[in-house]
Amino acid sequence: MVKVVALVLSLAVSILLSELVARLLLNPADYLSAGVVQDAILGITVASNTSGFDEWGFRNKNVPSVAEVIAIGDSHTYGNTAAMEDAWPAVVARQTGLNVYNLGLGGYGPNQYYHLLTTKGVKLHPRWVVCGLYMGDDFENAFLMTYGLEHWSYLRQGRWENVDANIWGGAEPPVWGAALRNWLSEHSMVYRLIVHGPLFAMMKETIRFREVTESNDPYTTALIVEEQNIREAFRPIGIAERLDERSEPVREGMRITFHLLKEMDRVCKFEGCRFLVVIIPTKETVFAEYLEKNPQLHLHDALMRVVASERSVKGSLIEFLAGAGIAYLDTLPMLKQSVGEQLYAQTTRDMHPSKNGYRVIGETVSRYVNSAK
Repeated sequence: MVKVVALVLSLAVSILLSELVARLLLNPADYLSAGVVQDAILGITVASNTSGFDEWGFRNKNVPSVAEVIAIGDSHTYGNTAAMEDAWPAVVARQTGLNVYNLGLGGYGPNQYYHLLTTKGVKLHPRWVVCGLYMGDDFENAFLMTYGLEHWSYLRQGRWENVDANIWGGAEPPVWGAALRNWLSEHSMVYRLIVHGPLFAMMKETIRFREVTESNDPYTTALIVEEQNIREAFRPIGIAERLDERSEPVREGMRITFHLLKEMDRVCKFEGCRFLVVIIPTKETVFAEYLEKNPQLHLHDALMRVVASERSVKGSLIEFLAGAGIAYLDTLPMLKQSVGEQLYAQTTRDMHPSKNGYRVIGETVSRYVNSAK
C-alpha cells in the first residue's frame, strides 16, 4: 500500500512539475482553451486574468499605447489552430514592420467588430483598421447578435423572437466525456501537449480520415488528391445553411453586416485612419476546383451549395463595398494558388487554417499595406 501511495504521489508531483515547466516555456494562449464569461454586448469575453491574454482579454503580449494596425475579426483572425506568432496579424507585423494589435476572438462577428473598434480600437490611434470578414458565418453571427442580444435591438428591422445568441454552444450531439476533456483543455498544458500533440493527433486523425472517406460521418467528408499533396476534410452542411440567400435570416444578416461595415468605415474616416475589409473565404471555396471534379464525394451536394452560395453572396458583398467606397481585399486567389501547401489544420474536426494558411492571408494583407505606404 505504501508503494502505491508513493507511486501516486510521485506521478502527481511529476505532472505538476511538467505543468509548471510547460507554462514557463510556452505561451498558454497557444495551447489552452480560453475560459469565457457572458457579456451583454459581445456575447462572451475571455475571463479576466486568463493566462496568455492581455488585460483587454485578447491574444497579445500586452495592450500598447499606440498600434499602427488594428486587426479585428473572428477565430480566423485570432488564429485558431496556430500559435499567436503564426496568426495572420502577426505575419503582417513582421512583413510590414508595423505594430499590429489583434482584436480577434472566436465566434465574433460584425456586431463585435464594430463595438471593439469604437470602444477599444480607436484608443490605440491606428493608421489602419483591418477587418477580417469570414464568409462562412459572419452574416449569421450578425443576425444572431442583433436579434439575440437586447443591446443590438436598434439594428432590427424584422420581427424575429426568441433568437439564441449563444453561437458558442455545440450544435451537434455531445460526445461522451466532453465535459472532462473541455475542462482539461482549459486548465492543463500537459493534457493539451499530449492529447493534441503531433504524434497522438496524427494517429487519431489517420483513423478519422479513414472513417470520413468511407462516408461513415454524417457531417464530414474528405478530399484526397495525392499528386497535389491535398488531404483535406470538410464540414459543409452548416456553412451551406449560413450562406443560403433564400433564407430571410441570412439576408437580414447581410443587411446588418453591410450597415456595420459602413459605420466602421465612417468611424475610421473620422479618426483619420484607413479601413480595409479582408475577405476570408470558406475552405470549400478554396478547394472548389477539386471538389467540382469529384462528384462521387460524400456530401457533394452540400459542398456545391457552399461554393455556389458563397460566390453569390460575395458578389453582393463586393458590390456593396465598391458602391460604398470601402477598400477590400479578397484573399481567395492567393489561397487557391497555394492549395498544395497544407493550408488548413490536418484534422477532420477543425476547419480553420494552419499556420501556412494564415501565412498566405498575412502575406496578401502585407503586400496591400506595403503598397499603400
